[in-house]
Amino acid sequence: MGGFNVSQPFPSVEVKDVDPFLLLHHAEIKVPVHVPVEKAGVGPHPHRGFSPVTFVFKGGVHHQDSRGNNNVVYAGGVQWMNAGRGIIHSERPPKDIFEKGGIQEIIQLWVNTPAKNKMDQPSYFPFTRDQVPFYQSEDQLVKINIAAGELEHIKGPVPPLSLLNAFTADFKKGGRYYFNIPASHNAFIYLLDGKLVINGTTEVLANHAVIFGKDGVGFEAEALEDTRFFSGTGEPLNESVATHGPFVMNNQTETLEAFHDYQMGKMGVLIEE
Repeated sequence: MGGFNVSQPFPSVEVKDVDPFLLLHHAEIKVPVHVPVEKAGVGPHPHRGFSPVTFVFKGGVHHQDSRGNNNVVYAGGVQWMNAGRGIIHSERPPKDIFEKGGIQEIIQLWVNTPAKNKMDQPSYFPFTRDQVPFYQSEDQLVKINIAAGELEHIKGPVPPLSLLNAFTADFKKGGRYYFNIPASHNAFIYLLDGKLVINGTTEVLANHAVIFGKDGVGFEAEALEDTRFFSGTGEPLNESVATHGPFVMNNQTETLEAFHDYQMGKMGVLIEE
């Protein structure tokens, strides 16, 4: 994606999506030293009809967009952008990336927007590590960051447009936690590294995802070694999806309209600083 190698558990041959989650990318990028930082990363490009969300695990991401937002989110933070009716943005390494180790590790998640909100005005929500609340177990082996939704009566700061939970978790070896999931939600986890056993029976390795069936109300995760993972659950929208490149609409006509509006300049202009 954008010239970088990424892990993509979905969409795939086996799994189209996990409604309302459309796509998940995990990337660990060594920022090139022979390219100016302001030219590295992903340059200006448009979106409409969904939320491209970035969770930062190492380094940082410099976001600029055609609505005038200009912000850097470092490790532990998250940026949640509702593209709405259309926005152009870029995602570059921050200028101090080499002081931060020269590595960017991120998860980018595409979250579908309900049809009634696809033409809303765009919005952008950046949160630092300190602004994302977390739950920690008494034995200190389990830490779960709550970006969106709720866990253990702790609410995340992100205001999603549909009912969902988005957590990043850091389990030390031997850490164990039971995740309660609303019975109506679709749910998945993705391991950045380490190894988990789910419900005491299924081992999951790094760079693999587990897509859960809707036949229960939760799952138990136990770390067989130090493990970082992402957990997403959401009320399915059960709406038709028409995607093409950076646009996610409900039918092909709306997708063609998105291309036309972008070419006509209706999504704004981004001149990077």
